[in-house]
Amino acid sequence: MATYSDLKDKVILVTGAGRGIGKSIALSLAAQGAHVVFNYRGDEAKASSLKEEFEKAGGKATGLKFDVTDYEAMTKALDEFTKNVAPISGLVNNAGISKDTLLLRLKPDEISSIIDTNLKGSMMVTQALTRNFLKAENVSIVHMSSIVGLMGNASQAAYAASKAGLIGFSKSVAKELASRNVRSNVICPGFIQTDMTDALNEKAKEEYSKVIPLGRFGTTEEVSNLTCFLLSKASSYMTGETFKIDGGMYI
Repeated sequence: MATYSDLKDKVILVTGAGRGIGKSIALSLAAQGAHVVFNYRGDEAKASSLKEEFEKAGGKATGLKFDVTDYEAMTKALDEFTKNVAPISGLVNNAGISKDTLLLRLKPDEISSIIDTNLKGSMMVTQALTRNFLKAENVSIVHMSSIVGLMGNASQAAYAASKAGLIGFSKSVAKELASRNVRSNVICPGFIQTDMTDALNEKAKEEYSKVIPLGRFGTTEEVSNLTCFLLSKASSYMTGETFKIDGGMYI
């Protein structure tokens, strides 16, 4: 893993850091010496365990109790932290959910749930931190989209729409805040080894691997490496971009 000296002590919020890609990103940032801020929804014991794990990796860690769909709780927690502890100069909008359902059977409440978490949640976290960003230095925002946000996928209409929306949102943020040295980029992972892909049977894994030119699933560490790069000054002239990390699946 490359080391980015400017990430040391940088205060970075990672939403959805409790598992999978989000947790890997938080651990990688902690290893860089960053101050990782993460949200949790109510399990105090798990939050305490995560804090301990992130700090053991090498950084500082602070847990904030809020759900990205609860704007009031989220703004209160973020306002208290930025006013009393430190400005947040990095954001990884990673929190997300998925529910595979054929369009024919897709229910309004399922659409709302996916859009509220994946798109609206990311938009509102970003909006809530905007005033804080104007006071911080070298701000970088990374939105975790998905390759299906670019190519679509059967049975994932709502999920794909939410992830495609993040791309348009990121470009708008990039244009709006560039004059204040706030950058905004998107990462679109393909098939990454997580609990979700581990649950696939071997035949399904083989079939999916056949459509990936590199012939394998990616690792959460590979996504984390790209995220650290985009949060650091090493990518200081990059904004409004969309980065695929999919083994060549969507060329």
